[in-house]
Amino acid sequence: MNILQIEDLCVSIGDREVLKGIDLFIPRGEVHTLFGPNGSGKTTLLSAIMGFEGYRVTRGKIIFNGVDITELPTYERARLGLGISFQKPPAINGVKLKQLAQICAKEDGKRLEEFAEMLNLKEHLEREVNVGFSGGEVKRSELLQLLLQRPELVLLDEPESGVDLENIAIIGEAINILLGKKVASTEEKSIKRIKEERKKAALLITHTGHILDYVDADRGHVLLNGKIVCSGNPREILSTIKDHGYEECYRCFKDEFKGG
Repeated sequence: MNILQIEDLCVSIGDREVLKGIDLFIPRGEVHTLFGPNGSGKTTLLSAIMGFEGYRVTRGKIIFNGVDITELPTYERARLGLGISFQKPPAINGVKLKQLAQICAKEDGKRLEEFAEMLNLKEHLEREVNVGFSGGEVKRSELLQLLLQRPELVLLDEPESGVDLENIAIIGEAINILLGKKVASTEEKSIKRIKEERKKAALLITHTGHILDYVDADRGHVLLNGKIVCSGNPREILSTIKDHGYEECYRCFKDEFKGG
């Protein structure tokens, strides 16, 4: 069974159509990557899946765990098991990271300190969320919240953006723990819990591909002009993009873009 099934999805922002008939299927337990130049619609796709305001679905369906969530508000999607790490999350004045993490923690509040230590964020718990944080600290803060939230499907918008090599390794480890592909060093889990977490999935946007050195992806997709034009081995796709750029993709699929 697919954890996420997107059928003929068209999404507009204001009067501009950004996504033009997206079909995407992610089976349980798989990690899919999304490649594409700036402005191609990658962040719009993640935002539409989460149901953020301003992203208007004009056609198509979003089905999560067998439930049509196309018209559901964001908070209902989160309750069902969707989670997101933003590319550029806002700073929140007046709210400490620990307070926000405790809200995300649910029954796993006792693991807050463990994950904060793993992500080198213990000293940040009493600071306001993302206020004065570096790029790497912001990304680690996002992952702390997701680790405590434990979503079934996680949407990751450029988790390595603005992060140095040392922090990419930490972020990669956290993502693997989040997806149940690795067990936290101090953690003991039941067989049932491990099986449940190995069913988790991810849709990951990456520009550089550096995160793929730490997180194994099962399938990659190229998004151009609001359409998925190519799917396959993510490392092979990344290699082609590095060698030839997206111009090669445009040449291969030029018929897709006739008439806009």
